[in-house]
Amino acid sequence: MSKKITKQELFLRLANPDENWVSRWVDTSEFIWEYSELELLNWLSWGRKSSSLAKKYIIETDKTQNPWVKIDRIRLNGFNKSNSKHISQSIRSDIKKEIWKQRCIILWTNRSCDHKTEVDHKDWRKENLEIMNTKTQKLEDFQPLSKPANDAKRQFCKECKETWKRYDAKKLGYTVSFIKWNENYNEKIWCEWCFWYDPIAFRQKLKFPWKN
Repeated sequence: MSKKITKQELFLRLANPDENWVSRWVDTSEFIWEYSELELLNWLSWGRKSSSLAKKYIIETDKTQNPWVKIDRIRLNGFNKSNSKHISQSIRSDIKKEIWKQRCIILWTNRSCDHKTEVDHKDWRKENLEIMNTKTQKLEDFQPLSKPANDAKRQFCKECKETWKRYDAKKLGYTVSFIKWNENYNEKIWCEWCFWYDPIAFRQKLKFPWKN
């Protein structure tokens, strides 16, 4: 039996926020057809301040378009930094210095080659708040990727975010698509167990499948 999709997940699919956590304005008339579960029968109950959506995103509403509608449009306008004063896109300097010493785990190039090593968030969507907090970041949350490899990952991750379908590692010649779970992106596991989340862990799991 497939996992029931929450209303917050449904709205994220519809709004499709970009990598800066900003979405388009979603007209509430769009809820009537394909996304009827989001219909605002009790105002914005699934987007109240205590909801998981509001804890992660800044939710903005517009009531100026139609006087007969409670809320005309809704959008996500960035990350809700009020959860922590330390939340940011920054990566701690000691982590960056350590990653820069390493070779790209895809192409095995290093900073002396044409393509310098970049510090990659394993969790490209940056859903895990601990990773976005410079006080709680850990070295193992990041990995060294050359620019070409990081650009490729970024493109595949964008496609995953748009379609909610995870990258299929069989496209690269691997015998399995994912280490765990299935093709559907799941907010409970974030990007974990996808090839691009941690290529080294992916390969090791194929070689030693009995290890956790």
